[in-house]
Amino acid sequence: MHINKFITPEIIFGKGAIDQVGDSCLRLGAKKVLIVSDPGVIEAGWLEKAIEGCKQVGLAYSTYDEVTTNPKDFEVEKGCHVYKENECDAVIGIGGGSVMDVAKAIAIVVTNGGRISDYEGVDQIKVPLPPLVMVATTAGSGSEVSQFSVIVDCERKKKMTIISKSLVPDIAIVDPFTLVTKDRYLTASTGMDVLTHAIESFVSIAATPLTDVQAKNSIKLVCEFLRPSVASKTNEEAKAAMAMASLQAGLAFSNAILGAAHALSHAIGGRFELSHGEVNAILLPHVMEFNYIAAPQKFLKIAELMGVDVRGSSGYEVGKQAIDKVRALSKDVGAPQRLSEVGLKEDSILEMSQAALDDACMITNPRDISIEDVKELFRKAF
Repeated sequence: MHINKFITPEIIFGKGAIDQVGDSCLRLGAKKVLIVSDPGVIEAGWLEKAIEGCKQVGLAYSTYDEVTTNPKDFEVEKGCHVYKENECDAVIGIGGGSVMDVAKAIAIVVTNGGRISDYEGVDQIKVPLPPLVMVATTAGSGSEVSQFSVIVDCERKKKMTIISKSLVPDIAIVDPFTLVTKDRYLTASTGMDVLTHAIESFVSIAATPLTDVQAKNSIKLVCEFLRPSVASKTNEEAKAAMAMASLQAGLAFSNAILGAAHALSHAIGGRFELSHGEVNAILLPHVMEFNYIAAPQKFLKIAELMGVDVRGSSGYEVGKQAIDKVRALSKDVGAPQRLSEVGLKEDSILEMSQAALDDACMITNPRDISIEDVKELFRKAF
């Protein structure tokens, strides 16, 4: 008999859930919280909403909002300074994956000391973190429920993957209404990130029945609702479905980990200021083609979830239609199709390939992979 484990935070999901942020912190014993956000969250009005929630329950707070795309190690250090200077004892992250990853990283360093690079890899955190409440506003990263934090080491030009169950937040708040402030481009790129999380966790060698149910429902929801969500800011049904898809993909990959698409994407993100979601959208079909022979029955199921009629057909051939479906969805929502479209040059392949091969996400890729395989995947994506 196999033993499976599944880690999840308390989850508060639904329209208006963001109003629970202050009370959530109080329930965890917080006296003064650091609220981490970024300029986009401020412009959308969600930081003010979180502050309002703290004020309503009499909870003291400080703010830190200097987080950028592909968050950097020095941004974590600045946030730690604000936390300590204001004598905070809990952390709220409100925003997308970058914000929430920095919020988690701040929590690591203020309790464990040293630099964030000291915690790269798996299970390097020794001291329990302060209370963590994550409020997701992008339906993409799944960081609100995951045991991941990904931070760029600027000196090494590398995205560090930090994995520990200590990083699973105490409370995850997902309010689909926050998605109405996202533009079409951000909705598309974060939605393709969700699909990448769901597919990579489903074919991961660490997948279990507990993660598969989350991944499969996420794939189905993305295929049905990403197009209408990109088409309209006010389609609340589509926003709610994409918020759920992101949440379930996050639960799946937090427990089953990911694969080569994310390893390659991290290698790019450590060197270039590109959207993680759009890079994943480019890489995913190429990685699916590479991984296909390792898990043909899983790809058959993905095809079925994406609407392919699998009755009476060869499983091997029908499963490949899942890759065509991913490409069609990516094109329909306006995601870039090649790395050359987003400004990358092929002369960076060698440097990126070694970084990708060393990434922690490669451990759970379903097919063994060599440095030459990684180079070829990058070449195909150009």
